[in-house]
Amino acid sequence: MNLLDGKLVSAKIKEDIKKEAEAFTRQSGRRPHLVAILVGNDGGSETYVASKMRNCELVGFESTNIRYDVNISEEELIAKIKEINQDTSIDGLIVQLPLPKHIDPEKITEAIDYRKDVDGFHPINLGRMQRNLSCFVPATPYGIMLMLEYYNIDTAGKKAVVVGRSNIVGSPMSILLARNSNPGNCTVTLTHSRTANLKDEVLAGDIVVAAIGRKHFVTADMVKEGAVVIDVGINREESSETKSGFKLYGDVDFEEVSKKASWITPVPGGVGLMTIVGLLKNTLEAAKGTVYSK
Repeated sequence: MNLLDGKLVSAKIKEDIKKEAEAFTRQSGRRPHLVAILVGNDGGSETYVASKMRNCELVGFESTNIRYDVNISEEELIAKIKEINQDTSIDGLIVQLPLPKHIDPEKITEAIDYRKDVDGFHPINLGRMQRNLSCFVPATPYGIMLMLEYYNIDTAGKKAVVVGRSNIVGSPMSILLARNSNPGNCTVTLTHSRTANLKDEVLAGDIVVAAIGRKHFVTADMVKEGAVVIDVGINREESSETKSGFKLYGDVDFEEVSKKASWITPVPGGVGLMTIVGLLKNTLEAAKGTVYSK
């Protein structure tokens, strides 16, 4: 078993991003600027946003965290997004999910200018991705593709099975793996909780991407010998073993599955770190205007 080490890969890619950001700042007189909006005080969301802001500073970006009370109205939030859309000093905007129940996440996503949508969730970006056109790719799938590229994992002609069909990870991941690119050129099966004979489908995968949001959902009897296993799951559970009071578990039973896999990502230390890299790369490209001309 070989480890797909998100810590190692993200550190190397962040070095490159930092150099590019320095060059951009010298040329333009300003730093790439990412704004994150956080509504309410969900513990997981606060941790993720703090990590994104910290990483922005590490690579030489400007970052702004805008916080709102859980009771903010949908109209107020959209008005703020429209204001940020018009601000030429801001390159990227993310609104951290999940949002309170009274706010429609689809409306919020569509309110963001697709040219600043560095999370890659806007329908224009998703549509352009499906057409293999220049776009902002959703940060987690983008990070996974960068990891596969770094480790030179052979994907062409392989059978890839994606477990989970969310618009954030599963669906875009299935499109990226099927595209005529490297990494890519897989034959892809997109599965979910309602898939008949799910175990048999996953067992056929040369590459398995688990993104279903359930602790240890993918077990050793579902994975074939020598498979490449990507674990997207970040399931938080209370724990007295850690300082934070929480412990993270993946969607894959790492201990048992790692005995069969040729390559596997750990949780933590795997895909989560690569998601940040995908976001940083998108923000840098937004600043440079290389995806959509400014």
